Amino acid sequence: MTLDRRNHWQKIYSDRQSNEVSWFQSYPAISLRMIEQTKISKHSRIIDVGGGASVLVDHLLQLGFNQLSVLDIAANALDAAKQRLAGQAEKVNWIEADITQFQPIEKYDLWHDRAVFHFLTQASEQKAYVNVLKQSMAKDGFVIIASFSVGGPEKCSGLPIVQYDESKIKAVLGDEFRLLEICSEVHITPSKQQQDFSYFLFQYL
Repeated sequence: MTLDRRNHWQKIYSDRQSNEVSWFQSYPAISLRMIEQTKISKHSRIIDVGGGASVLVDHLLQLGFNQLSVLDIAANALDAAKQRLAGQAEKVNWIEADITQFQPIEKYDLWHDRAVFHFLTQASEQKAYVNVLKQSMAKDGFVIIASFSVGGPEKCSGLPIVQYDESKIKAVLGDEFRLLEICSEVHITPSKQQQDFSYFLFQYL
């Protein structure tokens, strides 16, 4: 499964520029607002799961955060981000991994995932993700997960997804995560399609 998943995303980033994929955002406003809202320090350890070619890391660097990691299953997505950041890229820890098999070597103060978790359609994959999440988080750390909303798209990039609302995501994550906020977003893709997202901000207890 991991090899199939890696090959799928490698092909996506081979066939399209990073600003052409459906989830591309030139300015990740809700993510940045939620991160700011946590009031974590500039030295806090942040991981962007599935961050690949996302520009969130660019904005976090500009804001002065200096303990940044970006994880993606697709090496060419990470390469695109490194090329874009040029000399700034050396300030970031780049991790090529399938998140369900990731073995963290440090604890993170903030975990950000926009549009990865909802691709895990099997209960075993979701359980593996949550186990990795728990292993990765510092006590009282923050977790931001953005997924397609109930009533939103049922597929993305040719793959089925799981739509989430408050009760569903709380049931999957469990009682060790306290929900602090939910925010809705109507994302307009580069091809001008509408995608309904929900952002969930949790604290790990």
